[in-house]
Amino acid sequence: MTDDSSWLTDLQRHREQKDRYLAHDRHSPIPPDQRESFDGLDYFDPDPDLRYELELQEYDDPETITIGTSTDGERDYLVWGRFEFELDGETYTLDAYRATPDEDRLWVPFRDETNTKETYGAGRYLDLEADDRTEDGQWVLDFNYAYNPFCAYSPRYECPLVPMENWLQVSIEAGEMDYEGPAGAEDAHGAHGHGHAD
Repeated sequence: MTDDSSWLTDLQRHREQKDRYLAHDRHSPIPPDQRESFDGLDYFDPDPDLRYELELQEYDDPETITIGTSTDGERDYLVWGRFEFELDGETYTLDAYRATPDEDRLWVPFRDETNTKETYGAGRYLDLEADDRTEDGQWVLDFNYAYNPFCAYSPRYECPLVPMENWLQVSIEAGEMDYEGPAGAEDAHGAHGHGHAD
């Protein structure tokens, strides 16, 4: 059972910390000439109904797939398992990936029907860490933490694209919205991020 007050507090704290990082950290993906005018990311309103506690259906023999990147490169990932969740009475699935077999974190990229309208056109990501687990071992898949790849802020970054298996035919109205950049900075974005600078 989710404690809505602590969940909301944690989410708001996470968003405030990210805004500070983007505005002030020297490793921020936002170009230095845009940081002074940066006044925070835009988000959908928090929605506890888009937070799920799910069992990861691990694949018996995880397949290695090659995923293209925003700069025409390639990266290999293991297709580690699958999440199944319900939204508006329909069931959807998302594959979860690992870079290596021994890491205890999952990368869950996805596209949905908000892309190009309210959210970044190439999709968004979720990172699930080892502590994103419930006491009974389920993973917490919380779309309120969905974030933009670094390439949403600058084309300097090379970022993996979302595999077609994770293109959802539904709107996920949670998490980060598109980054417009300051007025006049029309080239603020143009690629997709797990975020490595070229």
